[in-house]
Amino acid sequence: MPQSVLSASAANSSSSSSSEIPVLSGRFHDWVFECHGFWHNAVLIIASFLFVLYLALQSRNSFRKLSHGRSHIIISYYFSLWLVSLLNLAWSTFQVWECSPGKELAWNLLSLFTTSGMLFLEVSLLAFLFEGNNATGLEPLTRTFGISGIVVGFDILLKAIYLFAFGIPLFIDTNDSNHHTKWNLWVIHKLVLTVIYGFILFMYHSKWRERLPARPAFYKYVTILFIMNALALFACGLSGNGTAFGFWLYHVTVVCYHAFYLPLLYITFLADFFQVI
Repeated sequence: MPQSVLSASAANSSSSSSSEIPVLSGRFHDWVFECHGFWHNAVLIIASFLFVLYLALQSRNSFRKLSHGRSHIIISYYFSLWLVSLLNLAWSTFQVWECSPGKELAWNLLSLFTTSGMLFLEVSLLAFLFEGNNATGLEPLTRTFGISGIVVGFDILLKAIYLFAFGIPLFIDTNDSNHHTKWNLWVIHKLVLTVIYGFILFMYHSKWRERLPARPAFYKYVTILFIMNALALFACGLSGNGTAFGFWLYHVTVVCYHAFYLPLLYITFLADFFQVI
């Protein structure tokens, strides 16, 4: 083969490899720094990864205790937590999809299933709270998960209509107050949750407190969720009116929810079970 041909081939190969490096570095830069910024992505990815890693490290011991415990509610909740934690890790890792052209469908589907999974756990725990001390056996499990499935199914259907029928960007956060329907939906969503947690707090300080689990961890859980949803409600109301502070506060509540809610749920509902055989 002539030397000129070999030289041209080597030059093309070198040019191709050198052009791939800026592309890869550009994608990495976009993944880490673009869209919402470094700290937003770092908090979400690190928190969700550490929690999944913790579950993985504790899995052998957890499976052993689950096999001895024979609690249908705990077993179902544990595996649901695993599934949602993996979804949340994927959602945290692929934040760049939110700002990438052509990734809107993938981002909306991932966000829809992740948020719905977390809502399923949240509603299930609320239903468990209202079951009180009677929450044992298969019947309460069926009732609790049945209520949760109905609520979350309706939530998925409503959000899917907003996303795919009306084209409303529920999960693409832009500082744009023109999407009043989007913010109205989030206001209603947060208002319902705030009222429910507020009612449970009221029950803890009323004659009906005996219907709720007599554990300080549950009270702290409800208090934290009440404050978080009240802040999110306030932020959605401000964002709908185009207030920059409201949009910033909304982002803070979203990051806190996805980064810390699942560990909070684990500490509240499952940690005590796995400490005792």
